Amino acid sequence: MHRFFAPDINVNGTLPEEESRHAVRVLRMAVGDKLDVVDGHGTLYHCRLAMAHPKHALVTIDDTERVEPHWPRHITLAVAPTKNLDRMEWLVEKAVEVGVDRIVPLLTEHSERRVLKTERLRKIMVAAMKQSLKATLPRLDELTPLDKLLAEPLDGDRFVAYCDEALPREQRLTLDKALTAATAATLLIGPEGDFSPAEVARLLDAGFAPVTLGESRLRTETAALVGLVVLHSRP
Repeated sequence: MHRFFAPDINVNGTLPEEESRHAVRVLRMAVGDKLDVVDGHGTLYHCRLAMAHPKHALVTIDDTERVEPHWPRHITLAVAPTKNLDRMEWLVEKAVEVGVDRIVPLLTEHSERRVLKTERLRKIMVAAMKQSLKATLPRLDELTPLDKLLAEPLDGDRFVAYCDEALPREQRLTLDKALTAATAATLLIGPEGDFSPAEVARLLDAGFAPVTLGESRLRTETAALVGLVVLHSRP
């Protein structure tokens, strides 16, 4: 079954222009054809095409279904965007496929990418949501200074992974062992140049637990994905 994204489907019964074009021009769907539509807020709509217009296709809704996230906690992944934008796009796609509630691109002292256009990232997230058969579109923040994130009342577990040799590895738990049964978790991953010592100090003072993701030195996007998988692994 073909799946489409229409955040206002329950209000106007219309697919957005890009989705309409894909249904009518690319897939050659005709009136009466069945399709599934998600609104990005957790609802799946089982529909039929009522008007095959390439700019504003209309559908009739036959049934609705609530699709809850399958992971055990609300997950916020805060990660400094990579200098190579392709790697950040890859991470965003895979994070949505695996399952995440919020992605925060972080601006840090050592960030090599200090400007980030999020429009393309959102399109990638929509495609990944549909491909992985989810109905909830994660929140994507604009590029956020670290101190701004620290000012938020973040609930649940809070972790920061970094490579600073000043803190011996044995003083840090692996993420899976540090994870509790809290209903929310936030994981921070720094840039290629890592968090600065001053940033690490502020994070620890703010109650973030230092964690390690294993013995290997991982690229930023790899570390973020590994951490996300670990956050899925324990109930």
